[in-house]
Amino acid sequence: MADVRQGVNRLLAVTLGLGLALGGTLAEAGPHILVDMKSGKVIEHEDAFQKWYPASLTKLMTAYVAFRQIEAGRASLSTPVVMSKLSAAQPASKMYLKAGDSMTLDDALKLLLVKSANDIAFAIAENLGGSVENYVGMMNAEAANLGMSSSHFINPNGMPGKGQYTTARDLAILTLTLRHRYPQYAGYFGIEGLQVGKKQIPNYNKLIGRFEGADGMKTGFICASGFNQVSTATRDGRQVLSVVLGSDSLVARAELSASLLEKGLSINSDGGMPRIDRLPAYGAGREAVSDISDDICPKKGKKKVRSEGHDDVSMKVKSPYLKPIGRPLVLSLVTITPAGKPAKSAAGDDVIANIPIPEPRPIN
Repeated sequence: MADVRQGVNRLLAVTLGLGLALGGTLAEAGPHILVDMKSGKVIEHEDAFQKWYPASLTKLMTAYVAFRQIEAGRASLSTPVVMSKLSAAQPASKMYLKAGDSMTLDDALKLLLVKSANDIAFAIAENLGGSVENYVGMMNAEAANLGMSSSHFINPNGMPGKGQYTTARDLAILTLTLRHRYPQYAGYFGIEGLQVGKKQIPNYNKLIGRFEGADGMKTGFICASGFNQVSTATRDGRQVLSVVLGSDSLVARAELSASLLEKGLSINSDGGMPRIDRLPAYGAGREAVSDISDDICPKKGKKKVRSEGHDDVSMKVKSPYLKPIGRPLVLSLVTITPAGKPAKSAAGDDVIANIPIPEPRPIN
């Protein structure tokens, strides 16, 4: 972790020198990468090849495989996703649905990417893959095809275990592919919140609606990984992505992500930087999967609530780049059908049509 901490300090020094200070003390974080999405060039990176627990960032690959199944004609947004006992038994974060409850794939994807529901991730895997094992095999095959050479998955929801790892560099490649290959689904990643019955569920991504131009993408947290985030933003013809792994608080994750995106949107990134697919691997000890559980969830002292929705360490945002929304969230409707009735979406396959979708910007 010493190299990681030093890398973050260097990042802060550069950021402050450019006048992009956050207006407060930025907590330490782990690996990160900043990429221009139009050219695929890496603007900045630190420990980008260090293996890390992805936590719920795994669900980006879960969604990617679902999009691939739709593209192949083996599924559609109206495909029913039915909960099994196995899916319903998954740990939180979850929807607490019962076996036999169902929804369309469209609504399942919303719950997967906004609520980060672990039970829904398993349900998608079972319904689209025939079994969780088959679906995970598809996830690993797609990772290999994309050149995510330091990633491996053992489940579709990101719960930790031996053999579940990724890197900041690999997640950047996945993000680029999701946005360039499937621009029609970009709206899923920028939803501000969901309306499920009487319940309103805000997006865990604190940049959506608060950072100018933010349009994605996913957050994740487990004690072993710390607070992770993949973010994208589009502004004035520019489009950038950042990956932040191992932040030590929910707020620090959002603030560092905002700082990186602001930097990427504010500087000329057409210089002599390498493309993401040509960035050479580096870093001593990068093959060992980092586990920062002792730092994030120490066993000694008063136990603190640390989750995607609440963090006892800090909930006060100081970044000048993150503004209060100041209005009701724009909610997307999700319909859950009780067991024994056919799944039905509130708006059918066109349910995401009213969500702004950024113009795709393929790599040249």
